[in-house]
Amino acid sequence: MNKNDKLCHRKRWKNLPLHLMLLPGAVLLFIYAYVPMFGLVMAFQNYKPTRGIFGSKWVGVNNFRLLFSLPNTSQVIRNTIFIAAFKIVLNIVVPVLFAFLLNEIRNKYFKRISQTLVYLPHFLSWVIVSGIFINILSPSNGIVNMFLNKLGLESLYFLGDAQLFPWTVIVTDVWKEFGYGSIVYLAALTSIDPTLYEAAAIDGAGRLRQVFHVALPGILPIVAVMGTLAVGNILNAGFDQVFNMYSPQVYATGDILDTLVYRLGMEQQQYSLSTAVGLFKSVISLVLVSGAYGAAYKFAGYRIF
Repeated sequence: MNKNDKLCHRKRWKNLPLHLMLLPGAVLLFIYAYVPMFGLVMAFQNYKPTRGIFGSKWVGVNNFRLLFSLPNTSQVIRNTIFIAAFKIVLNIVVPVLFAFLLNEIRNKYFKRISQTLVYLPHFLSWVIVSGIFINILSPSNGIVNMFLNKLGLESLYFLGDAQLFPWTVIVTDVWKEFGYGSIVYLAALTSIDPTLYEAAAIDGAGRLRQVFHVALPGILPIVAVMGTLAVGNILNAGFDQVFNMYSPQVYATGDILDTLVYRLGMEQQQYSLSTAVGLFKSVISLVLVSGAYGAAYKFAGYRIF
C-alpha cells in the first residue's frame, strides 16, 4: 500500500462517524420515499385491495386513457398550471423585492423585528392559516368585506366565487411564504462585495442605480437557481392550502390535480386511477425540472449537478 492509499484509508476511517450519523436519515428516506415507489405499478392495474398488487389484473395504459377521457381532467390541469405558475413567479418576485427593501434598513432592531414578523407565517400550517383567512374573508362578518362595505362597495365572496378563488389562493400563499423566501436573497445581497457599491457611488450612481447595476446582477445566479428548482413544482399548486380553502362551488377554477387524486383515491376508492394521476404529475415534473437545469446552465452559467 503506497502513501496515497494509506492517506485515503485514514480519511475514510476518520469520516466513518459522520457517515454513521447519516445512516438513520438514509434508512428513513429509503423506507418512506423509495419503497412506496413500487406501488406505482397500480397505475397499470385494475387494483383491488383484496387481491393486492400481485393479484390485481394488469390493464396497461387503460387508466391513463380513462384519466384523459374524464370531462374535467383538462380543466383541472389548466387550474393547476395557472395557480402554480403565478405562485412560482410571485414567490420569486415578491421575496426579491422584500429582500431589497430589508437590505436598505439601517436600524438593526427594526430590521430584526420586521424579519421575525414576516417569517412567522411560514411556520404555521395551512390548517391554521386557512381558518384565519376563512374568518377574515367571510362575506358576512369578515374584516375585509366590512372595510369594503364602509367604502360603499359590495361584499365579495373570496372563497365561494369561482373567479376570485384562484387569485385568493395565490395571494394568500405569497403572503404566507414571501418572508421566509427572502432569506436566501437577503443572504446573497449581504455577500456582495461592498467595494462594488462604493465604486458605483463614486461614479455617481444613486441607491436605485446601485440596486439595478450592482445588487440585482449580484443575486441573479441565485434567482436563476431558485426559479429552476421551482419549475419542477409547476404541477404542485399546494394541496394543503387548496384542500382547506376550497368547496364544490369553486371546483371549476379551484380543483387541482392533488385534490382530484384525493377524491379519486380516498373518497371514490379508485386507487389505480389516482395512482395514474400521480405518476403523470411526476413524469411531467421530471421533464420540466431537467429542462430547467439545462436552461439555468445555458443562460446563468450555473450547474446544480
